[in-house]
Amino acid sequence: MGKIIAIANQKGGVGKTTTTINLAASLAALEFRTLIVDADPQANATSGLGFNPKEVENSIYECMVDGIRPRDIIIQTDFPNLDLLPSHIDLVGAEIEMINLPKREEKMKEALMDVKDAYDFVIIDCSPSLGLIVINSLTAADSVVIPVQCEYFALEGLGKLLNTIKIIQTRLNPSLTIEGILLTMYDLRVRLSNQVVHEVTTHFQNMVFQTLIPRNIRLSESPSYGVPALAQDADSKGAISYLNLAREILMKNNMLVME
Repeated sequence: MGKIIAIANQKGGVGKTTTTINLAASLAALEFRTLIVDADPQANATSGLGFNPKEVENSIYECMVDGIRPRDIIIQTDFPNLDLLPSHIDLVGAEIEMINLPKREEKMKEALMDVKDAYDFVIIDCSPSLGLIVINSLTAADSVVIPVQCEYFALEGLGKLLNTIKIIQTRLNPSLTIEGILLTMYDLRVRLSNQVVHEVTTHFQNMVFQTLIPRNIRLSESPSYGVPALAQDADSKGAISYLNLAREILMKNNMLVME
């Protein structure tokens, strides 16, 4: 049975979608069957893999609201072992439509049960909020990766997210764990970046991944080509960092394949 990992932080611009696409592509490159679930109405993970969200007929929205089976609408990407459950702007309205549904926080969990056995990993790209769709994502997930930008306001809102995770663990998903805090957009030359790394690792210790994700032009460019950084330039620092992150997660889960 596959492991479901949500990539979440209500703060925007911290690298959630970049992490979703490139972590998933790295796991796929290491020959683990991987599904990306685009749970953000902006549909950046969908477009970042080369698909036009406006041309998507059915999405995670229809799975949650209308009960369509994910396996009937999953898209195969051009990247081996990597599939996509796309998003659409209609997902914006899902929170309103779901408000009176019974067990509304569990709609994504119910939907993903349809495909969980078909993959080693399911990676959910969450929107920058703490709304009902994100709560659904965290309720469906086995663990959560929290990207944190190496900038001045890095810890802003992190306490609120951790509190939300604690509430979900108590009320909706007792088995939810924190896979790790991921420091993104790291620049070795900037003193502030190093201060943030020190601050976060001192405060959260073993919760922080050893892998640092650098500022890297390939990570910024690759979505415009509709591919992960690994497919555009496998030797780039960004691609290598996400491969290292994938290996770190595999090691944590006792799934590392010896090369």
